[in-house]
Amino acid sequence: MTYSLNWDLDSLFTGGIHSAQLKAKLKQIKTDTAALGDLLDRWDATSDAPKFQQFIKLITQLQAIEAGLAQANLFVSSIGSADIANPDVAPTEDRLRNLETQIQTVSDKLKKVLVQVPDAQFAAMLNLPALQPIAFNLTEMRDAGKELLDDKTENLINQLNLDGKAAWSSHYDSLVATVTVPFHDANGDPVTLSAGQADNNLLGNADPQYRANLLPAWEQAWTDKEQLFADTLNHLAGFRLTEYQAHGVSDFLRAPLKDNRLSAATLKTIWQVVDDNKQFLLDYLDRKAALLGKKHAGWQDVEAPLNLPGSQLHHFTYDEAAAFIIKHYGEFSPKMAVLAQKAFANHWIEAEDRAGKAPGGWMESAPETNESRIFMTFTGSPNDVSTLAHELGHAFHSSVMGDLPYLRQGYAMNVAETASTFGELIVADANVKAATSDAEKITLLNAKMDNPVAMFLNIRARFLFETRFYQLRQQKLVTPAELNELMLNAQKEAFGHDLSTYSPHLWASKLHFYIDDLSFYNFPYVFGYLFSLGIYAKAQQTDNFEDQYIALLRDTANMSSESLAQKHLGVDLTQPDFWLAGVDLIKKDVAEFMRLTDPLVHPTPRA
Repeated sequence: MTYSLNWDLDSLFTGGIHSAQLKAKLKQIKTDTAALGDLLDRWDATSDAPKFQQFIKLITQLQAIEAGLAQANLFVSSIGSADIANPDVAPTEDRLRNLETQIQTVSDKLKKVLVQVPDAQFAAMLNLPALQPIAFNLTEMRDAGKELLDDKTENLINQLNLDGKAAWSSHYDSLVATVTVPFHDANGDPVTLSAGQADNNLLGNADPQYRANLLPAWEQAWTDKEQLFADTLNHLAGFRLTEYQAHGVSDFLRAPLKDNRLSAATLKTIWQVVDDNKQFLLDYLDRKAALLGKKHAGWQDVEAPLNLPGSQLHHFTYDEAAAFIIKHYGEFSPKMAVLAQKAFANHWIEAEDRAGKAPGGWMESAPETNESRIFMTFTGSPNDVSTLAHELGHAFHSSVMGDLPYLRQGYAMNVAETASTFGELIVADANVKAATSDAEKITLLNAKMDNPVAMFLNIRARFLFETRFYQLRQQKLVTPAELNELMLNAQKEAFGHDLSTYSPHLWASKLHFYIDDLSFYNFPYVFGYLFSLGIYAKAQQTDNFEDQYIALLRDTANMSSESLAQKHLGVDLTQPDFWLAGVDLIKKDVAEFMRLTDPLVHPTPRA
């Protein structure tokens, strides 16, 4: 089978960024949003009881509006990612943001209206067949409404946000576009890289000397503009903290925990498990350093590939990668294989390796057509195959929820990373098992270690930094020097003071700290990774796990994370046992890596 490296967006809207269909959709969304606001102003719970037909109409229209906006957002962001120089994308994105603000204003008003509904009437509403499937989501909305201010104030906050958090987040993107990294490569030749190119090379270049030369130049590039990045981070966080304060919230972790439907007790347990079980990963990094001829790894070596003699990694064609994923998905779940084949055959994936594309990879859902779109750049490496499997895992998650009400499809970030990591694990394991030599297996195991090292060490450092930054930001503006110190100390603590070099300007270079609608874009990754490992461990011990797995995915926006795990896995996430089952899988991989590499660093002396 031959598959296209380029996606087809015409099933979303035809005609590209100037699509007449898109313009009509946005006009309709604006009209429907205004009509919904008027309908909401006239709604009265008592007169609508006991059938609540008007409310059912209200909530149905809101879901349709939000699904339409999501479809439009996906279309526009897809065009922008595939062609970053397209000048017509930004104005359309601005129009979408304004629509989103209008919808948010109506949604906030609905939340406040639900607060005014007497408890008995609200309970009766939730028992109606038309509303019972979204009872949990309506309860969430009502609870959120209890913290909202008056309509005029909330509307003002939403409007100010366009030039507040959203503006500072956009400003960060503009700043990053101006960052260049000049340095001399391993041969002494001058090279100038963009921020995205330098990031990829710093972490992924196979030449240790190249990476060592690049790291100080990388740090200097961010040093040159550190005051601008510090201003951006301070003001984005300051707006967020002021918004929290206006709503009577002093705990800056409350919102991200609530967004992820996660308890503080569970998060505390996860970090305790990470802290108690990181030494074997530090030992792995020391072994990796020894293979690179060093005593300790530097920051630039942590995620670097190993290029061992005799290691000839298989270079996948795109069609081979598709067949590999479909085959190994099918060994676990025939339905996952069917979805993957559908994504390839229906041109849902933009994978071509060409200039002019945005860096990174992502999956987004098209809720109106129950499709997905996946963006990445495929170069043929085993890591690229794993990335593709990761994004297809996301797509599978969305596909099994496509028949549910739109509110029931709004799963949080932490569980969003579950299906994707699960899909990646299936293919990464298959890659390792397919190795034809010890050298190749070592190289693939090293690549597989990128995830646990990132989750247990790098992302742990980001969480420590962000926590301490917000604590300090509550008191004052934080200087670049203080930000560097916070990040350096966080990295040393997370990595057990075991690296030879660090990246104190990670706070400036990491996009995750500058996303306007999400703070603490770190611990959800760790949750998702460890949660998927626990599920993977259970799947290997359970026959016909597919149906149980799909049932879990379908409930990911219908209950708290703790309730989800209790219902479908019978485990208590506030206790370490479940998380440790996943850790044991990582330890097996590290033990195999150590066994295979031991002769390379401790050769047997000749007789």
